[in-house]
Amino acid sequence: MTTKDQRRKGRKILEIGIKILVVMLLGFVLYNQVFAREDIGELRAAFLLHFRDGNLYWLMIAILLMPLNWAFETLKWNTLVRNFEHLSFFRAYRGILSGITFSLFTPNRVGEYGGRILIVKPENNWKGVIATLVGSFCQMLVLLSTGFVGLLFFAGKFLDIDALMLQGIMFLGILLVGVLLFCFYNIDLIIPIVKRLPFVHRLKRFVKHIVMLRNYTSRELTTALFYGGIRYLIYSLQYYLILRFFGIEVPLLMGFASIATIFLLQTSIPLPPIIGLLTRGQIALFVWEHYTNQQSDILAATFGLFLLNLIIPAILGLFIIVSTNVLQSLFGNEK
Repeated sequence: MTTKDQRRKGRKILEIGIKILVVMLLGFVLYNQVFAREDIGELRAAFLLHFRDGNLYWLMIAILLMPLNWAFETLKWNTLVRNFEHLSFFRAYRGILSGITFSLFTPNRVGEYGGRILIVKPENNWKGVIATLVGSFCQMLVLLSTGFVGLLFFAGKFLDIDALMLQGIMFLGILLVGVLLFCFYNIDLIIPIVKRLPFVHRLKRFVKHIVMLRNYTSRELTTALFYGGIRYLIYSLQYYLILRFFGIEVPLLMGFASIATIFLLQTSIPLPPIIGLLTRGQIALFVWEHYTNQQSDILAATFGLFLLNLIIPAILGLFIIVSTNVLQSLFGNEK
């Protein structure tokens, strides 16, 4: 066997090993968060109860919105990728789903970057990471903007907070969002900052590609921000619809304000979804207990949103990863 054949065989074994590892890790997440939950019996009972109550149409609409939610994430990412590579919508969508799969077992969903670069050319991998970072910044900007507004409404109605403190929160929120907006539309200012970092010599490939930030126009950034806003609206609507399915009746505007508050609080906790689900459940109980004392329904709604928008897309993404030549996507063809 020639050296080239040995390398090819070793590469094939590594490829299979990576895919087996991804399958095992996702299986671990599924087992722990879906099948081995201590309260899974209560959640299933809550689902069956409301299923029989004739509330299914709320859930069906939420399910139909799931692919639309990720479609707008695809449009946002594709807008930012277009500077260096032209991807079809469906190819970009495959990258989004692959990213969801990797994100489920990584802290703060950093695996999302690895999943998305599988569908760009190997020479554009770092650029794909940078585009994803810009997209995440864009989504965070939307989340913080709506989150502070929602928190003001929620705190003003349900929390015993002094009016002066509320004004302080509003001022800090406006200041923070204003600073972030300036940074977003002048994102190329980060280039000289990164180049001055003491450890930058270890990230030569990253720094070489970061100059692409200069190529983003205000129109492209605004388009990405628009898509991020639509996606946030869809995700919030899904949450509201699932709440209605589980019999939690909340006025529409206060419902969206409460959802914005939950998303804002969740953002400050950088945990992988496998652990973060527990924290999200506690935050949801804190917020929704002002509307209902049915804790099982609240937790079931939180779990339902997690299942619908992360677990199901992650399973679809797993099939994409298994059918993809991972090493070739990351490093190119073997020479």
